[in-house]
Amino acid sequence: MSGVNGGNQDVDIDLGRVISAIWERKGRILGATIVAAAVALVGTSLMKPSYKSETRMLIESRSPNLSGGDAAAQANDPLLDSLNITSQAQLLQSTDLIKRVARDLNLAKLKEFDPAAQSFLPDPLVLIGLKQDPMKLDPEDRVIQEFRDKLNVYAVENSRVIAIEFSSRDPKLAAEIPNRMAEAYLKIQSGAKLDTHSETAKWLEPEIASLTQKVKEAEKKVADYRSSNGLFQTTETNSFSTQQLNDISTELARIRGERANAEARAENVRAALKAGRASDTLSDVVGSQVIQRLKEAEANLQAQISDSSTSLLEGHPRLKGLRGQLAGIRQQIESETKKILASLDNEAEMSRIRERQLMGQLNGLKADSAKAGEEEVGLRALEREAAAQRQLLETYLARYREASSRLDGNSSPADARVVSKAVEPSEPYFPKIIPIVIVVSLATFIFGCLIVIVIELFSGRALRPSGVRDDEDDVVLEPAAPAPVAAAPLPVHQMQAEAARFDRPEPPRENPKHAAALAYAKIAEQSLSERESEEEDVAPEAEDRGFTIDSVAHYLQRHDVPVAIGISPGGDKGSTATVILARELAERGRTVVLVDMTGSATPTELMAENPKLPGITDLLCGETAFGDAIHPDRLSDAHIIPHGASDPARAMRGADRLSMIIDALADAYDLVLIECGPAEIAGISRLTRNAMAEIVLSVPGFRDEEVADLVTDFEAAGYSNLLVMTETGDRRSPRPGKRRAA
Repeated sequence: MSGVNGGNQDVDIDLGRVISAIWERKGRILGATIVAAAVALVGTSLMKPSYKSETRMLIESRSPNLSGGDAAAQANDPLLDSLNITSQAQLLQSTDLIKRVARDLNLAKLKEFDPAAQSFLPDPLVLIGLKQDPMKLDPEDRVIQEFRDKLNVYAVENSRVIAIEFSSRDPKLAAEIPNRMAEAYLKIQSGAKLDTHSETAKWLEPEIASLTQKVKEAEKKVADYRSSNGLFQTTETNSFSTQQLNDISTELARIRGERANAEARAENVRAALKAGRASDTLSDVVGSQVIQRLKEAEANLQAQISDSSTSLLEGHPRLKGLRGQLAGIRQQIESETKKILASLDNEAEMSRIRERQLMGQLNGLKADSAKAGEEEVGLRALEREAAAQRQLLETYLARYREASSRLDGNSSPADARVVSKAVEPSEPYFPKIIPIVIVVSLATFIFGCLIVIVIELFSGRALRPSGVRDDEDDVVLEPAAPAPVAAAPLPVHQMQAEAARFDRPEPPRENPKHAAALAYAKIAEQSLSERESEEEDVAPEAEDRGFTIDSVAHYLQRHDVPVAIGISPGGDKGSTATVILARELAERGRTVVLVDMTGSATPTELMAENPKLPGITDLLCGETAFGDAIHPDRLSDAHIIPHGASDPARAMRGADRLSMIIDALADAYDLVLIECGPAEIAGISRLTRNAMAEIVLSVPGFRDEEVADLVTDFEAAGYSNLLVMTETGDRRSPRPGKRRAA
């Protein structure tokens, strides 16, 4: 293994060698597997078999319906919720229940449930102090502890069924114990319900006696108050004064109707007499018996006059006498009509007098009724108190009768029933000889193979250099030449690794800054020499593509970097190079936004139409909307968030919002390029919270020693993944349809 990794060379695992090593030791592995299978077979055969049986109980409400009506729906019964089912499962594992079953079956005398008392040899763990001496415990506690180890009570999922599972070396005992536990549980539950009914009846007896006395006192108060204030009841809803008021109101309405009728009839007779109409046209006159007799006499006289006028002369005394009688009859009719009119006037006057009397009575009753209404307020309060006491008494009486009727043991069944009794098992559940032998054999075989593999790996025989092919013996491929730096910029953390691959020895490492500078120089020299030897026909502009804007843009595009932070120690010259980088990426079809966080606002002057446009400082101060701070570049398809017009010191107080702004921009753009100018290393910690951010060190015109110093400072601060952009390179002509900076 030392030979393989002596020069820090990468190695791979030789699978062929691993398989060969396992095949060479197949005899030992198979032998160990057979021995382990035999031991497992003998061990499981010597084990005492254990049997397991199960009883299942259904939790349901079994309260009898004694009301005579339909049984109420039990869907929302709290007895049937999931928490109660779990609680009942825990009750089945209670110590009291286990003690009752253990005493009934006399389990303390069985060695299975008290092995410590039945054993003649001391426990080695007890002797060395690693285990508590079980003989110090009460015998009943030892039985309960062993009982719990063999008991398993669980609620069946998505049901109201509880399973009681017990394991024992005796199959009869494995079936009897779950059944005994179910019986004991049902007795406990039924007894608890009987105790509840008994306690309820005992509590209700004095309460009912007390309430009966309170109801009597409340009803007596109502009767006394009613008699003292004259609030007599004629019906359940009306009092005496209210009834009188209703009667007088009805009589007054009737009298008013009679008065109006009499006045109308008298006015009709008076108008007829005044107009000279015939009295027989008036219903009141025609209805008079006197008028009817006079009309009959008048009709007879007119008939006699008609008969006599045919045989007698006009001046005959008989005719004169008949005409005189007729005139007298008519005077009587007129006089009788006047009497009828006077009678109608008298009737109307009587109605008016009666109306005045009823109005006086009505006003008096109104005053009495108002006073009675005030007094009824207190009466209703007393009646409500009496009704509440009476209702509570009736409720207690109903509950007392129900509790008394359920004091019999058969009337209060437990809210559970056994749906499946445990039966004596015919086969043991443990040990399963065949599965145990198979598992032990497989485990031994796999463990043996793993031991062989580990031995081969640690000895180095199963390792081979990563350049060696399987089909060639001891032939090492030379590592491929490093790709030209022009393909993509090398991050600084890879410079020293690449420098180790050159044939020239490394310089002394007394100064880390000098080592980084020499490594940087070696990579640049190697890349230039390779391009001169292998790409002599390449265009002249490709000679200085190493660490140029084009190579940095190519790297950012190829690795799909979402966020890049530009640091320009040289000031405006470096910021200008960052602007050119943003335009180059936009020309390559990427959506780019540049955030100007420099103090000089150089990117804003180069890209924005107006340097006073709202920008990042306004956004951090909350003085502009997010969309209003983004503006297009005047010479390319890139976008710019300018420096802004707000106070930078006030904006930096809201720097905590900067990470949210960058994340939002990264969701909308392919690349967010943040130009910080000559920022200090400690000042960019807030911007590098995102692990995907790349730091672009824009140092055009810097010497290699200065670049090495900067790189060393950044690496000391923990920023090893740097993209160094030292040269701008020759700019190619703009592509058609794209805008370029001048």
